[in-house]
Amino acid sequence: MDFPPDFRWGSSTSSYQIEGGAQEGGRGESIWDHFCAEPGRIRDGTSGAVACDHYHRWPQDLDLARDLGTNAYRFSIAWPRIFAQGGTGAPLRNGLDFYSRLVDGMLERGLEPWATLYHWDLPQALQAHGGWAQRATMDAFTHYTDAVTRHLGDRIKHWITHNEPWCTAFHGNYEGVHAPGLKDFKTALQVCHHVLVSHGMATAAIRANVPQARVGAALSLHPLKSASNSAQDLAATRRHDGLRNRWFLDPLHGRGYPQDVWDLLGAQAPTVAADDMALMATPTDFLGVNYYFPEIVADAPGQGPMQTRVVDCDQVERTGFGWEVSPQGMVDLLQRVHADYQPRAIYLTENGSSYDDVRTPDGRIEDHQRMHYLQRHLRAVHQALQVGVPIQGYFAWSLLDNFEWAEGYLRRFGLVYVDFATQQRQLKMSGQWYQSFLKEETPC
Repeated sequence: MDFPPDFRWGSSTSSYQIEGGAQEGGRGESIWDHFCAEPGRIRDGTSGAVACDHYHRWPQDLDLARDLGTNAYRFSIAWPRIFAQGGTGAPLRNGLDFYSRLVDGMLERGLEPWATLYHWDLPQALQAHGGWAQRATMDAFTHYTDAVTRHLGDRIKHWITHNEPWCTAFHGNYEGVHAPGLKDFKTALQVCHHVLVSHGMATAAIRANVPQARVGAALSLHPLKSASNSAQDLAATRRHDGLRNRWFLDPLHGRGYPQDVWDLLGAQAPTVAADDMALMATPTDFLGVNYYFPEIVADAPGQGPMQTRVVDCDQVERTGFGWEVSPQGMVDLLQRVHADYQPRAIYLTENGSSYDDVRTPDGRIEDHQRMHYLQRHLRAVHQALQVGVPIQGYFAWSLLDNFEWAEGYLRRFGLVYVDFATQQRQLKMSGQWYQSFLKEETPC
């Protein structure tokens, strides 16, 4: 298939999920270190303290990314590795040097570095004072952004401020299934607001330090379908979309928060300062979209803040995580975002699937389902391109099997299999297919 010649092809990772080295280089405790230490939080009782040991094995991992044939690599920077306590003062030299070596390694291998500044590992010292629910954390994040971009901005031109603010706010502060494990809706909304404002503050800091920087945020977005054509379910889908998608897309594109959702929130709505809306709407160069699955929505009076519920359909294909497989959902979502918001460029910053990978007797990882998933979703990317959606890159999630948050090591998303007991890496069949596709040997 014919993709543009300057299309970015990559894979994605995140610091807490792969790095390990939790006690090295002066790194401070993150909210995920703290969360994992609480019994019952992680399904298999593990943590990311070692993970893929990428902190020591990064040259091997970058070789794997290069050998796939990718031309870009998305990674994240661990805030506690730069500021152990998360606040003001001088950054940790060991942390800056680690990422400097890592970025140099990418460039030496022909991989364009795409850095995510916040992929959920807030310093625990900041959480002890209220975390993202406090405006002071926005200032700390801007200070951290300034330090990182001053040190690495000569080599990194593509910056993502936040990964999936929805998860930061609601998984972590309302549902309690992610760090810091709180269950308060009003707090979650305030967290969400401060994260979005800090995105604008960080964007300004990046632009001040990095000439020709390209800046954006990566949002987890979902195409939605109503459980039925009833007026109740259709209205519920609109409400659900308001908090799931529009609550992020609208303010980032200069429209403020959606009024219909704000009216429903009442006293739960976040406290907003005078300049916040303008900061959230700071112009960016691209929108990162993390796409995994659609949601089917039904009216549910008395359930949840939007009085909606997500329902399952028995007649659909699902991943090992239970997520619906829907390449057409990706097309629908991308067309909707393009039509409604007209971002300058769109990148698929995450897309992937988890399955129970098993070695064959001769030692191969024949992950046919993941390979088929990848093929169909790349066809969907091409389909969206053909109808005018300005997609400029695709990053598969993930390069490596890794620590999958509250699931521990029970879910595998990697193109590369990791034996966590030995830290041996092995390219799966899906990775072999991606490699062949990128080297123009195999079509979708």
